[in-house]
Amino acid sequence: MYKPTIGLEIHAELNTKSKMFCSCKNDPLEKRPNFNICPVCTAQPGTLPVVNKEAVRKVIKTGLALGSKIAKESKFDRKNYFYPDLPKGYQISQYDMPFCEGGFLEIEGKKVRIKRIHLEEDTGRLIHKDGESLVDLNRAGVPLMEMVTEPDIYSGSQARQFAQELQLILRYLGVSNADMEKGQMRVEVNISLSKTKKLGTKVEIKNLNSFRVVEKAVDYEIERQTEILEEGGKIVQETRGWHDKKQKTLSQREKEEAHDYRYLPEPDLPTFHIEKSFVDEIKREISELPSEKRERFRKEYGLENIEMFVSDKDLGCYFEQVMSELKEWVKTIEQKRKIAEEDLLKLTKLAYNYITTDLQGLLAGRSAKEIKVTPENFGEFIALIYGGKISSKTAKQVLAEMMAKGKDPSHIIEEGGLGQIEGEGEIESIVKEVIGKNKKAVEDYKGGKEESLQFLVGQVMAATKGRAKPDIARDTLKKLLK
Repeated sequence: MYKPTIGLEIHAELNTKSKMFCSCKNDPLEKRPNFNICPVCTAQPGTLPVVNKEAVRKVIKTGLALGSKIAKESKFDRKNYFYPDLPKGYQISQYDMPFCEGGFLEIEGKKVRIKRIHLEEDTGRLIHKDGESLVDLNRAGVPLMEMVTEPDIYSGSQARQFAQELQLILRYLGVSNADMEKGQMRVEVNISLSKTKKLGTKVEIKNLNSFRVVEKAVDYEIERQTEILEEGGKIVQETRGWHDKKQKTLSQREKEEAHDYRYLPEPDLPTFHIEKSFVDEIKREISELPSEKRERFRKEYGLENIEMFVSDKDLGCYFEQVMSELKEWVKTIEQKRKIAEEDLLKLTKLAYNYITTDLQGLLAGRSAKEIKVTPENFGEFIALIYGGKISSKTAKQVLAEMMAKGKDPSHIIEEGGLGQIEGEGEIESIVKEVIGKNKKAVEDYKGGKEESLQFLVGQVMAATKGRAKPDIARDTLKKLLK
């Protein structure tokens, strides 16, 4: 049985204001080609690079969050290769003295070790159109962080989960938007198969642009290499790419080794001496990370399925603000009865259900930042449902209007006459009308057909537009049909 061994190389564009070695705007998605460029990032003779300090901070911040050792000394190197999207004929990168070494990221209870995290500049972009290749250098020089893992991954699922969790961490840290569809995060896979502890021949799969593709490409390559080895063939060390239409990897070129790039120290940039005080300052900026948030949510709110609130930081923040409002509401009833803790648990589940279903449905894929309902109003809305002031059917109508107009629920209920019917006289009057209009159902019920009572309850609910409580409607019907 061949065992796959997988390591990842993940690039993330850092969201600094300017590029890595010049003052050009960091906006690789600029639609006007070659707009955010200058003599430095287009490699005009006589120009010199100047390091973007904020990019260095963001790489160190990422390393600290992942438990990496931060170098006391670091330097940049020239990675030499010739390609049309690389203006200088070399890329300023890091080779033997990266900013961060070591660390890990836990996936499925397993620690995937990190080998290094270094900083480099991005390349330009090639556009192939009408038989011509055009060069757009807006992206050239954008700060690019590269993370290299140890070969601790063994399946497509693990590779996907690692990339997803890293994306979350980068977003929580605020160092990168890490949007794979926009090319802000790119995954490359190194994979080999072997029956022994000795690693097999390594194949690289480059530029995987979605989590789905990461998993599919790994699983396909495991199957492809297994088939070759079982037939007595040999794996060729090469670089492959994913073909989405064919759902397979295709050979692109033979894989380069490090010596092929002829790394040499960047002569135009000095060695960095990183002070402990600088690292400590960055460390203080790191707030709660996704794994910590998962654990806290489970303990604080008694919720298990909270991934939506972890993956969508804004939605998680909104939920917490709503819960803060509900905790205050619970305090007001605590003096009246002794079950405040039980109330809060039920309110938590009610808020969770309405936020993850009804509210998400109304958002229709938009950001949680576009929620027009304030946490105060949403908390009041949940309290009204819990207190029996509106039915679940009416609640959907009220929430839709809250989202559309930003109004508070009490005003919407009052203006629309949507509150639950409280008076016994009013409900009795409506029940009598229903009884008078449905004589056959009344006779059937009196004749022993229990299902007829449910029909009559439905008629009462329809007559009250859902404002009657079903149990009160049922009790009133039974009382009047004796």
